[in-house]
Amino acid sequence: MSTVPNFRGVPMRRSVLLFILLACAVLGQDSRYRPEGQLIPGPPNAGEFSAWLGEVKQWRAERLQRMGYDGAEYARAELRWTQRNFVQPQMMAEERYFYDPAAGRYTVDRYLDDLEKRYGGIDSVLIWPVYPNIGIDNRNQFDCLRDLPGGVEGLRKMVADFHRRGVRVFFPNMAWDQGTREEGRPLWTAMAGLLREIGADGINGDTYYGLPRTFLTASIEAGHPLALEPEGGVEADEMLAWNQQSWGYWKYSFVPGVSRYKWLEPRHMVNVCRRWARDKTDDLQHAFFNGVGYESWENIWGIWNGITPRDGEALRRIARIERSFAELLVSEAWEPHTPMVQQGVFASKFPGAGRTLWTVVNRNEYDVAGQQMRVPHAEGMRYFDVWHGVELRPRIEGGTARLSFAVEGRGYGAVVAARELRLELFRGGEKRLAEFNGEWKFLPQRLVEMAPSARRREAPAGMVRIPGGEFDFRVSGVMIEGANDVGTGVQYGWEDSPRRHHRRVIDIKTFFMDRYPVTNAEFKKFLDATRYRPGDDHNFLRDWVGGSYPEGWEKKPVTWVSMEDARAYAKWAGKRLPHEWEWQYAAQGGDGHAYPWGNQWDAEAVPPADRGRAMRAPTAVDAFPKGASPFGVMDLTGNVWQWTDEYVDDHTRAAILRGGSYYQPRGSHWYFPQAYKLTEHGKYLLMAPSKDRSRAVGFRCAAD
Repeated sequence: MSTVPNFRGVPMRRSVLLFILLACAVLGQDSRYRPEGQLIPGPPNAGEFSAWLGEVKQWRAERLQRMGYDGAEYARAELRWTQRNFVQPQMMAEERYFYDPAAGRYTVDRYLDDLEKRYGGIDSVLIWPVYPNIGIDNRNQFDCLRDLPGGVEGLRKMVADFHRRGVRVFFPNMAWDQGTREEGRPLWTAMAGLLREIGADGINGDTYYGLPRTFLTASIEAGHPLALEPEGGVEADEMLAWNQQSWGYWKYSFVPGVSRYKWLEPRHMVNVCRRWARDKTDDLQHAFFNGVGYESWENIWGIWNGITPRDGEALRRIARIERSFAELLVSEAWEPHTPMVQQGVFASKFPGAGRTLWTVVNRNEYDVAGQQMRVPHAEGMRYFDVWHGVELRPRIEGGTARLSFAVEGRGYGAVVAARELRLELFRGGEKRLAEFNGEWKFLPQRLVEMAPSARRREAPAGMVRIPGGEFDFRVSGVMIEGANDVGTGVQYGWEDSPRRHHRRVIDIKTFFMDRYPVTNAEFKKFLDATRYRPGDDHNFLRDWVGGSYPEGWEKKPVTWVSMEDARAYAKWAGKRLPHEWEWQYAAQGGDGHAYPWGNQWDAEAVPPADRGRAMRAPTAVDAFPKGASPFGVMDLTGNVWQWTDEYVDDHTRAAILRGGSYYQPRGSHWYFPQAYKLTEHGKYLLMAPSKDRSRAVGFRCAAD
């Protein structure tokens, strides 16, 4: 046989042998109920239950044998809390309930109080300071974390506030962040060190299918073991040994599937996630059936997809039951699809020492009442409906207890067999879920008002007169996520909801616009005149040294200024920031062309792109005269983004940035997208000046 190397460089003879062994391994597991993704299909009917259970048990035993499975990490004392981590939201750092920029402080209690009121509280929180803003400049994922208000010391105190309320804290890690500033050490070492400094508890692996063991090893070596939670489950079952948690991206069927990972390792915690779902019933029913957790994610990249009161009440009761019987939910004797009496009602049985829990879901759209379960009965055993908070009166026949209770359509139930139970802990479940409002609603937004400037008759020095007229204002957001759903993007004053695409004919009043963005030299005049210094001054004029800009930078646009800094300058100058439609009109004129100079891209009209990891400085504002607009406004596109309007809702603030920038990090489509066309804008989430400032964001002023 030829030994010509194959494409991986492995001799053909060895490659064929490996293929045969792999095929034998796969064929060795001949269960009719092989996992489909993260779920094992349930039995097709009640009559198949015994055969189904036998086969999935055999599959598990064989799979664990092939894995050489060692579950020692689940016994690690520092990480046992993961087995009770049932409710976890991904929370944007820009969440307005979490931080108050006016007071300059974290408001952890306000955030947690809101969640307790609406759905019973949380067990951990995944704080997200990175995407979708990362990539607007070359700050890497660790810089995004360190730039949160207060820096490392502020983060340490904030994490302690969560711990005081019994809530664990996760931060994300992005393997795809390979285009921004190099950290200079491996991801796992950097994460372990930084999270140890601030006292955080776990790592969420964004886009990971299993975090490598190096992350756990690095955290142990740092003396601070961290829980690992890959977003996409685990690529190989073997990785269950050190990934104590995962997210569940599940496909739902009428007959609930069984969590592959929990079936292999009952102590593994899955948090079911379907971020864009408006009705959470499928997610919550499948989570409860499997005795696992839920990712209560509502603020999705600054887009609000809130939990309805009906689903909030369901989650409240589910979490209360799961927290109360957490030690049963890790039972090695777990029996999913334990036999039930009624069609379309399914249950999992979790036996333990002296008591047993059944989690029940009704997949029918209608109520199902009457006898539901027949279970072996022991003398002195009592039965409690912990969903409704009442004791059941079983019908005992021989050694069997027949249990009757009602489960509402698309609803839930839970039964505990025990000799004693503090039933008062489960009171308050008398009200049907159908009585709670299940209608999903988008979150309205409003434009932050902009005070008018002093009115002028003639164009001030450095400004261009923009004559009024009728303007067909058409623009779309370039945000990566959110599709075209209601609630995505921003809501202009003439619209009845936030959306991505906007169009309206506007009567523009005559105004003046700065010919160029505000330069370093101009901003220094403001500082010299006012002695301005922001209260939150982290990253303020970060490129300046000794109170002034570097030599030769006088004509470069000033950057590392927040929207608040820009407004302060504009007020001092007797001007204001431009509204977005004014910026676009000044750039586009009345004929709707794509770029300030016309409809075709012209590389000679903009600064050259920077795709490196170090990020050079911006270009002088007058360096590319070919980029002029029909009104003679300059440097509109491709040098630095420019602040315009701000929009707020109850949970998020965002600025509309115009013009795009020269910085284009390589390696991932998750970086902040550019918007060079005049019919595109960027939506930049706002939290605090320390985090909002960027080398790629400057501004220009307008005047009335």
